[in-house]
Amino acid sequence: MDPLDRIDEIMVLVENARSVPMSRNCMLDRTETINLLDQLREELPSELRRATALLEERDKILEAGRNEAERIIAEGEAEHSRLVSVNEITVSAEHEAARLISEARSEAQRLREEVDDYVDTALANFEQLLTRSLASIERGRDKMHALREIGSFIPDQETGPLPL
Repeated sequence: MDPLDRIDEIMVLVENARSVPMSRNCMLDRTETINLLDQLREELPSELRRATALLEERDKILEAGRNEAERIIAEGEAEHSRLVSVNEITVSAEHEAARLISEARSEAQRLREEVDDYVDTALANFEQLLTRSLASIERGRDKMHALREIGSFIPDQETGPLPL
């Protein structure tokens, strides 16, 4: 029988006991009461062992749950740290990439300006060379035309040779 049922049985015995007049006391059958209390004493140790075992099992389950929760929290914190670290590395890499791109653009602009200056100088020098060459060509053509005119003039014997 369940110890609680046994306690209920003892309570019914006390409630149904005859009252002692002019007092709060009652008369119980001593043998019956002692027998019920002995039975309760015999039942309680097994129930207490069972309750203790259940409490120990509950404590083990709670401890396993706590350990699992701590493990999950630790894994979550580690993953959070990893993601934050990856994010920081990504942000840092993006900043570094932006800096390098900016430097490359500045360097490319500087090189373009240097190339433009070089090409402009080379073209100016070529222009001067061409201008001198054209002037030389014009002088040569003028001489050629002059010689042609002189060459088409045939001096007669009277005027004499042409002065040189």
